[in-house]
Amino acid sequence: MPAFLPPALLLRAYAAGVFPMAGARDDPEVFWVDPPLRGVLPLDGFHLSRSLARRMRRGGYDVSLNADFEGVVDACADRAETWISAPIRAAYLDLHARGAAHSIEVWEEGALAGGIYGVSLGRAFFGESMVSRRTDGSKRALAHLVDHLRRCGFTLFDTQFITPHLARLGAVEIDRDDYRKRLAAALEGEADIAALPLERDPAQVVQRITHTS
Repeated sequence: MPAFLPPALLLRAYAAGVFPMAGARDDPEVFWVDPPLRGVLPLDGFHLSRSLARRMRRGGYDVSLNADFEGVVDACADRAETWISAPIRAAYLDLHARGAAHSIEVWEEGALAGGIYGVSLGRAFFGESMVSRRTDGSKRALAHLVDHLRRCGFTLFDTQFITPHLARLGAVEIDRDDYRKRLAAALEGEADIAALPLERDPAQVVQRITHTS
């Protein structure tokens, strides 16, 4: 289909359980994806390894919400092969401007060390992509995001697909029917990612995750 992705269409697609992708960076078209097996990260099941917990407790980094959405998207696309084409990039920047797409950034010495971006709808968060530019950058971003989503009342964290990396962090695969039931339940309520300030103290995040996982 032509790469025309107005915000209303994108949000209807997420509510129906599908999401767009492009075949490559320069692909002028997009296609809709509805995988038979879906990756989800239970918000009470994040696997915080001892090494990651130690790394977070040491601190030495800052974390932010929506401070550089464009920078996170571009960092996620900065790889040899990517599905983040120009039309997809433009569509998510538009969603972000309308308050429906968000990013978590991890900073070290003023530089982006890692990040994640995705879409929120109802009590669901749909993770789109993440990036790591320094050791455990994306893992730290994910830990802060999981903590924040739980505190703000979200119930579903959709990772779309599952990778060995995500599986080690607690993501699981569920079938399409199960996913749609969970999605429908999440869409019945409302959550606001800006309801609470993002926790910037890594030790507090580690403590909460450790006690709930």
